[in-house]
Amino acid sequence: MEDFIALKINNEIVDTQSAVGQEGEKIIFDNSPQSLEVLRHSSAHLMAQAIKELYPDAKFFVGPVVEEGFYYDFKTEHKISDSDLKLIEKKMLQLAKKGIPIEKYEISKNEAIEKFSNDDLKLAVLSKIPDEIVSIYKQGEFEDLCRGPHLPHTRYMKFVKLTKIAGAYLGGDEKSEMLTRIYGIAFATKDALKEHMTMLQEAEKRDHRKIGSQMNLFFFDDEVGAGLPIWLPAGGKLRAKLESQLYKAHRKRGYEPVRGPEILKADLWKVSGHYQNYGENMYFTEIDDQEYGIKPMNCVGHIKVFQHSLKSYRDLPLKFFEYGVVHRHEKSGVMHGLFRVREFTQDDAHIFCRENQIKSEVIEVLEFVDKIMKTFEFDYSLEVSTRPEKAIGDEKVWDIATQSLKDALSENGIPFGVDEGGGAFYGPKIDIKIKDSIGRKWQCGTIQVDFNLPERFKIGYTDENSDKVQPVMIHRAILGSFERFIGILTEHYAGEFPFFLAPTQVVIIPIAEAHENYAKELAKKLINLEIDSEIYNQNESLAKRIRIAEKSRVPMIVVIGDDEVANQKVAVRDRRARERFEKSETEFLQLVENKMKEVQF
Repeated sequence: MEDFIALKINNEIVDTQSAVGQEGEKIIFDNSPQSLEVLRHSSAHLMAQAIKELYPDAKFFVGPVVEEGFYYDFKTEHKISDSDLKLIEKKMLQLAKKGIPIEKYEISKNEAIEKFSNDDLKLAVLSKIPDEIVSIYKQGEFEDLCRGPHLPHTRYMKFVKLTKIAGAYLGGDEKSEMLTRIYGIAFATKDALKEHMTMLQEAEKRDHRKIGSQMNLFFFDDEVGAGLPIWLPAGGKLRAKLESQLYKAHRKRGYEPVRGPEILKADLWKVSGHYQNYGENMYFTEIDDQEYGIKPMNCVGHIKVFQHSLKSYRDLPLKFFEYGVVHRHEKSGVMHGLFRVREFTQDDAHIFCRENQIKSEVIEVLEFVDKIMKTFEFDYSLEVSTRPEKAIGDEKVWDIATQSLKDALSENGIPFGVDEGGGAFYGPKIDIKIKDSIGRKWQCGTIQVDFNLPERFKIGYTDENSDKVQPVMIHRAILGSFERFIGILTEHYAGEFPFFLAPTQVVIIPIAEAHENYAKELAKKLINLEIDSEIYNQNESLAKRIRIAEKSRVPMIVVIGDDEVANQKVAVRDRRARERFEKSETEFLQLVENKMKEVQF
């Protein structure tokens, strides 16, 4: 095998087919992110080659690398199901063993149109390519339009696994035809693949949709609409507890609660730039011959709060926060449980400050982030996302804002990565990426520095010299959204939520009817401590009621019999600590009250 599989030139991965005679940073074949990008891109083509050999009528759309591997969209007259994945996988491994060279050549776009004139999917791809010269990668009899990068030959692709099959609309357009999409994963070593497959098996057990159903947290209803979750009482309690703790944490840090409307005139979205740059993700309607937009973000409402009264430099920083309900038009193919929905609630805040306050405010937010992540036992990393192609505002202003974020992190010794071009259209941001208990990474909150929206809305404050000065606006969400974060938490804990967050924290089981009054008295005392309990007095055996409580993942089970009633005590099963013990009623109430105080955002 070659010493390296690609080069990194000007921060871009260039495969060996394209890098002849060039110098750059060598990318060695291993399980590093850069190497895996090349491996997985090539594995997508290997999968397409295998599909083409098995189903000669197959036509292919696109096959990109995604965060968890790769996929290819295609169509064939054959009905492909989960049972076919092993057959395709077997064919992939046969082709890999042959060590087929992967070659690249270029032709004009017009030649490509002629070459693929009988392939409607290839013509659809070509219609989206602005370049006059296109590249094609070829391995054996299979070839496809692609920019690369790719491996030198197929022998590297020995450790691949196809993970699932799904439907996908052509180009993500719900009005277009439905294609078949097959997902896969690839690694450089057998051990890495085995470890990943073990993680996927564990992830399947922890699927928040499955646990959400088992625990009666939430559901979706086709009659209501896709991507619109409905919260059941248990989920409502869990969510309210998270919101309550976060509310206290905001107030403690000087944030003021505000609330903006969920629908605003379209003219405001034009001023903000959302109409032009984010309009395809928004919902619009007309009222009294005036166009309105349902908000996809809360920033415009908070700007209006700032504008409501005159502000002095003495007022800054001003911190507004809101649990803002927002709506975004997500394609049906990308929605997934609570992770991707059309209606969700952000833990949104905006800080209006002076330029010389940016660093201190960003650091304070990062300390807030750290407190929350440690409470939930998440490891996390930070990434600065820079100016995207589709952006508003002067590049110099972007440079200042981006450098402010980097300086705030660097000067405080906080490590970070850089995502070139990953910023919001109105400003750079710090993305908060968390790692859950089985090693998966999730994008959650963001911290964005914005000079552009204050300029577009002409907001200002009076400085020491009585001059009007434009403030800096810091957009900030720590959880990202309650829906997504609760989905992540559910899988992180496999439904075994911490005591302070559990929907039902205590189940009280009276052994007989004579013990029910004491159970009800105890339940009242618990709710006075803001602790939710349920009394299990079903006409079932004691053992079965205990099993039901265990299956419901309730942190504590209290059993009450004659001895407990007579002596005002309780027999406790602590599910989290895997302990059984007896306590007086007073001691037990003190114990659970102390548990509620353990969380300190």
